[in-house]
Amino acid sequence: MMSVGIVIPAFRPDVELLISYIEVLERELQPEEIRIELDDPQSEGVIRHLEETTATVATSSDRRGKGAAITAGFESLYTDILLFLDADGSTPVSSVGAVLQPVLDGDTDVSVGSRRHPKATVNSHQTTVRRFLGNGFSFLARRSLPTQLYDYQCGAKAMTAEAWDLIRDHLYEEDFAWDLEMLAIAGALNLSITEVPIRWEDRPGSTVDPVTTVLDFIRALIAVRHRAMAIQGHRIHAALPQSRSETLLNDD
Repeated sequence: MMSVGIVIPAFRPDVELLISYIEVLERELQPEEIRIELDDPQSEGVIRHLEETTATVATSSDRRGKGAAITAGFESLYTDILLFLDADGSTPVSSVGAVLQPVLDGDTDVSVGSRRHPKATVNSHQTTVRRFLGNGFSFLARRSLPTQLYDYQCGAKAMTAEAWDLIRDHLYEEDFAWDLEMLAIAGALNLSITEVPIRWEDRPGSTVDPVTTVLDFIRALIAVRHRAMAIQGHRIHAALPQSRSETLLNDD
C-alpha cells in the first residue's frame, strides 16, 4: 500500500473548520502524515489548538505565501504520494479521495482536482468578480502553457514522490501562482497529468483585490511560460535569464 502525506498551507485559518477537516481526512483516508504549514500564527493558542489534532504543525513567523508553504511541506514528507489541500475545506474528503485514486493506481504522475471540469459539481458563493477572474485566468493559461486543463488553481493536487523530485528544482513562484507553475513544469517535463472533476463549495469571506490580482497573474503567467518553454528546449527562452535568480528551494 502506497503511503500518502498531506500538506495544508494555512494563513490565519478558521481553526475549528480546519480541525474538523483534518479529523475527516484522518478517518476516511488514513494518511501517513498530515502537515499544517501555518504562516504568521496570530497566537500561541492557535498553535496549541491545532497541535491537539494528529497533524504535524510547522509554523513560520512570516507570511511565506501558499507556494512556499507547500514546497516546505512537501520537502518534509517521506511518503510515496504527496497531496496538498486548501485549509478552508472547499474540497470535500470524498473528492479528495477521487483526486488521490489515479496516483494510487499508478495511472498518472500528477492528479489535479478541477472545479471547472464539465462533470464537476460546484456549490458556489463566489462573487461575480472572482468568478470572472477565475474563468479568465484559466482561459489565458490554457493558451499559454504546455499543460492544457480546465482548472489550474483548485486547491487539491496530488503527485508521486518521483514526480516531485523532478519538479521541485524548477519552482520559483512563492504564492498563488505556484499551482500554475507546478503544472506548467510538469507538462514541460512530459509527466502525465490527470484532471479529476470534484464536488466543490466556495467558502465565503475571501477577499480579492482585482487590480493587484490581475497584474500579479499576468506577471506570473509570462514568467511561468518562459520557464516552461526553456525546459522544453526552445532556443530563445533557454538563452534568456530567469526572472528570479533562486528557486524556492534556495530561498532563505
